[in-house]
Amino acid sequence: MFRLYQKILVILSVFLFFVSCEGTDRVDPILTVSVNELTFEAEGGESTIIIDSNDSWSVNNSASWVQLSQMSGNSGSISIVLSTTVNSTGATRSTTIVVISSNGQSRRIAVSQPSQLFPSYNASPQAPDNTGMASTAMELAAKMKLGWNIGNTMEAPGGESGWGNPVITEDYVKFVKQQGFNAIRIPCAWDWHHVVDKKTARIDPAWLSRVKEVVGYCVNNDMYVLLNIHWDGGWLENNCIPEKKDSVNAKQKAYWEQIATAMRDFDEHLMFASANEPHVENAEQMEVLLSYHQTFVNAVRSTGGRNSYRVLVVQGPSTNIEKSNDLMHMPTDEIEGRLMAEVHFYSPSQFCILNEDVDWGKMVYYWGKDYHSDIEPERNATYGEEDAVDQSFSLAKSKFVDKGIPVIMGEYGAYRRGNTQNVPKELEKHNNSVDHWITYVTRKALENGLIPFWWDTGSVIDRSNYTIKDQRTLDAIMAGANQ
Repeated sequence: MFRLYQKILVILSVFLFFVSCEGTDRVDPILTVSVNELTFEAEGGESTIIIDSNDSWSVNNSASWVQLSQMSGNSGSISIVLSTTVNSTGATRSTTIVVISSNGQSRRIAVSQPSQLFPSYNASPQAPDNTGMASTAMELAAKMKLGWNIGNTMEAPGGESGWGNPVITEDYVKFVKQQGFNAIRIPCAWDWHHVVDKKTARIDPAWLSRVKEVVGYCVNNDMYVLLNIHWDGGWLENNCIPEKKDSVNAKQKAYWEQIATAMRDFDEHLMFASANEPHVENAEQMEVLLSYHQTFVNAVRSTGGRNSYRVLVVQGPSTNIEKSNDLMHMPTDEIEGRLMAEVHFYSPSQFCILNEDVDWGKMVYYWGKDYHSDIEPERNATYGEEDAVDQSFSLAKSKFVDKGIPVIMGEYGAYRRGNTQNVPKELEKHNNSVDHWITYVTRKALENGLIPFWWDTGSVIDRSNYTIKDQRTLDAIMAGANQ
């Protein structure tokens, strides 16, 4: 019996030894992929990924538009190349690639590619050139004092004189500078009336040349100049919605490649602005707008030369300070410190721009706590006065300026009603009130680090004979700048 127990113990010991050895030799399954998401440019391209596995593996790819340099492999670490050709389908395409290992592991890679609706216009990219481009956005902002809009001109239908203004001359630019302004904003149309081939989004070379000439008037006279894509028929600013994202981004890229290439040789005096007043009401629409701004930044930078360092300006949602504070975040940029934000200010709108009573409110003639009327109190401002200005500009300062992002107040202005069908009963008090609004807003903007650009369509400075038509407005602006 004792011998039987000994045999049983020996057999159990041997069994446990082999079980123990088998447990020691077991290897955990390994499968890693270096990325789980890839986005290709619309023009196509290549991207390398690394697969690590301790067993054989294979790739499951159902998309014919994605090519892989290797579809299977053995254990170890290996690099494979994914490539795509141009996407001319008219819509973003996407797929999921699955890497499967014989050890039971699998990994997924989400691949997408936006559509190229138009040909690439970045035909002659240059190496980065920082000659004359030394200033960061903050340094450039410190050099700009007061800005002036040449409104209702380059953005008019059919050309500069489409809304009745004369063509811009260098003498006009010089006259604006003599009044104390050292920056000019050029609202400009492109898509609306200056595209020679809608199918390819090709801008009329003659229009590009004319815009370049006007920019030159400014730069040659040591004026900083902001060139944008303005309302332009609303193709961008009225379409900050997911359904339009692909087509608008395609057009944004095509236009800015052409504009940036044509203007590439100007030094830091020239800045580009992505849009005008993009209509955005919520976070979803803001994400779409952000993609438009990102396309703008990428397109300009891709052309190289001085554009690699140029200061670029992106607009807040509806260029509204409060919405920008709540919703806006900036695009990424390959160079640090070369972005600015843009807001506009026409508040309260019933005082600044409303020219008739409407169902949501009446015109306001009197603004400011010391400028209310006792004769027609129904025309006094009931909101948006000095304390509201202070609050709005403080928001812009904390949101952007304090974080090293300068703010362009690209448009602001108030509407005088003396020569209209709605003449205030206390006309002088009304005009004093307008003067007060202009001076106060200008001063507070500058105090908070916002660079103010007055909106003028020819009512302050006569563009034909270079004389002052509205000295009061000009004096009020300068009073705000010099206080």
